[in-house]
Amino acid sequence: MVEGAVNGFLSYLNLQKRFSPLTTKNYEADLKHFFQFLNAEIASYALSSISFLHLRSYVASLMDQGLSPRSVNRKISALKSFFKYLLRNGEIEINPTQKIQGPKTPKRLPVFIDENQINKVFTLYEFAEGFDGIRDRLLIDILYQTGLRRAEILGLKESDVDIYNSQLKVLGKRNKERIIPFAVSLKRNLELYLDVKKENNLTSPYLLVTLKNTPLSTAKISRIVKEVLGTVTTSKKKSPHILRHTFATHLLDNGADINAVKELLGHANLSATQIYTHNSIEKLKKSYNQAHPRSGN
Repeated sequence: MVEGAVNGFLSYLNLQKRFSPLTTKNYEADLKHFFQFLNAEIASYALSSISFLHLRSYVASLMDQGLSPRSVNRKISALKSFFKYLLRNGEIEINPTQKIQGPKTPKRLPVFIDENQINKVFTLYEFAEGFDGIRDRLLIDILYQTGLRRAEILGLKESDVDIYNSQLKVLGKRNKERIIPFAVSLKRNLELYLDVKKENNLTSPYLLVTLKNTPLSTAKISRIVKEVLGTVTTSKKKSPHILRHTFATHLLDNGADINAVKELLGHANLSATQIYTHNSIEKLKKSYNQAHPRSGN
């Protein structure tokens, strides 16, 4: 019964909510973890017999294990979605997650790369010779100039690139499509890469590929970004998402309209974009404290 309900829920996420495979996989892992806990606590049970007390015990066990508030809240979110789905389908009469509250998550400013540091990537970093180096440079350039998510760049195809109009067509979360413009420098890098790709007889429809004509993997993209950013920053975080943070922060620092940045990032709500304004405010405070005679410094 439980397995059937979980499978039905995952199908619902895929087919109706149109969640990405990675997101669905995370939901599946979180639900599996909860039911493993429940199986260890209770000999037998039905979905309708799961109560608030069971969920509270589960959350307490997560906290005892030392999981971060962010991780605990993610698991709670998965459970809330699952039981809401069961309630809507008439498989339970009471939603046991209604009163569950997760731990407070400390607000952290998005980590980003300074403008001077990112400029060093394109002026001083020595990319490898040949196809791999041209592709890796293009990867970094796309991530920084467009703010794409890793999953979005993985799915990017040649047909999504409009060289003439200097724009990309991107399929974001929940299959929401958006158009992102790009600068002349990225246009030139794209043209060079596409020429070299053709010279190597690489016919894959995906934009970023290996010399074996296979799309770049998630792990490969992360390794490339980590290696390149490691030469310009000492930050522990060197993931593709850092370049997305950098894209948004630099746009706002240089006067871009926040609603325009929201659309470029593919955010559903403005609140998700507003977090980047805090970096700009911190930058202003730093400049003030360094320059104003009465700042106390």
